[in-house]
Amino acid sequence: MATKPSIPKGTRDFSPEEMLRRKYIFRTIEDVFQRYGYLPLETPAMENLNTLTGKYGEEGDRLIFKVLNSGDAWKEVSDDVKAQLKAGEEVHPGKLAAQLSDKALRYDLTVPFARYVVQHQNEITFPFKRYQIQPVWRADRPQKGRYREFYQCDADVIGSTSLLSEIELVQLFDDVFTALGLQVAVKINDRKVLSGIAAISGQPEKVVDLVTAIDKLDKIGREKVEDEMRAKGITDEAIARIAPLFALSGTWTEQRPQLEQWLAASPIAQQGLKDLDTVFNAVGAMRNARLEFDPTLARGLDYYTGAIFEVKALEGTLGSSICGGGRYDDLTGIFGLKHMSGVGISFGADRIYDVLLETGKFPAALGGSTRVLFANFGEAEALHCLALLRQVRTAGLAAELYPDAAKMGKQFSYADAKGIPYVAIIGENELKQGIVTVKDMKSGEQKAVKQEDLLAALA
Repeated sequence: MATKPSIPKGTRDFSPEEMLRRKYIFRTIEDVFQRYGYLPLETPAMENLNTLTGKYGEEGDRLIFKVLNSGDAWKEVSDDVKAQLKAGEEVHPGKLAAQLSDKALRYDLTVPFARYVVQHQNEITFPFKRYQIQPVWRADRPQKGRYREFYQCDADVIGSTSLLSEIELVQLFDDVFTALGLQVAVKINDRKVLSGIAAISGQPEKVVDLVTAIDKLDKIGREKVEDEMRAKGITDEAIARIAPLFALSGTWTEQRPQLEQWLAASPIAQQGLKDLDTVFNAVGAMRNARLEFDPTLARGLDYYTGAIFEVKALEGTLGSSICGGGRYDDLTGIFGLKHMSGVGISFGADRIYDVLLETGKFPAALGGSTRVLFANFGEAEALHCLALLRQVRTAGLAAELYPDAAKMGKQFSYADAKGIPYVAIIGENELKQGIVTVKDMKSGEQKAVKQEDLLAALA
């Protein structure tokens, strides 16, 4: 019995029409990256497992796709673990996986970027601005807007602590979404503010647990966030001290005085507030993006240390984040290169695709599709068309010759199905007269033009 064709959950095939739309998104983002001076970079789909683990927090580590060692992976398992398994004892899955695999599919593009910077530090000119458009993989539960394989489009600048980089990235968000015609909210916070909140709670050592819980506020609500904090060992007294966080609302200007008073005892939080002031004051007027302060924005990744960003579409029903990013002061330190500050953002191309599709924001003509189809009447006519076909392609127009001398109805149906606007007809009579009959597939009108005038007629 033949195997029913299928693909793993959380992955997708992309039709030619979908690929044209995806390439439109990638081209738009890439054009803006390059205007801002970012250079392209690619890293392998697989990284060493120890490169990735310990960089995304406990929850992130669980979502890393591990790659089984080639050959007889069982030989790599230690004798004590083999003995436990043979005795029917439980072995932690993470411990077993670590012995069966030493490679993993990349979880994001930032950690591989940090690895690249350290590995090639003597070849790089700092500050180093790079962009990267590649797929990443996460062993997540698939649902609407959440996939196991998806593309990220990252831009990072590393080797500078200047807040001008944060300001530039906010403006870059605006330029990209203006080009895509999508209204968005760019939400911003600062991990130094969150560290200050952890400090005044009385449990500063719980900052990672606190941030991880707060990051889920818009998904699970305040009550469940507080339950998760308790489960992580955060006391009720500490939770009560951070309660003002959940009551904050309004614009940055309105929230700023409340935050300054509430966090007055925390120097690190005060620095975070000053940094946010700088960004808000310097960004200037934006077109399709709206900069908003969100005090509960946390971005659960462990490596963020300063400004953090999240972008949400103000159109469509997706609701989830379509971009994110932030400042990391010592990400390369985990690979031995200390005090190399950077800041970066990531565009979720798949989620952006879903929003543009739902809101009808893709252009009607995306390029790449055939402009004219040369009809095939037989061997002599087809060979004659080849010379004209080359001229049309050399002029920059996409064109093709129908491969078989089929009935005209079938060839016209092919053009309709592919959205080809013109069909060039060169039959026996056209061949004798040195003309081309051009049919407009939308209006149905036909006109005869000299062969040397074909390009002008198509233009």
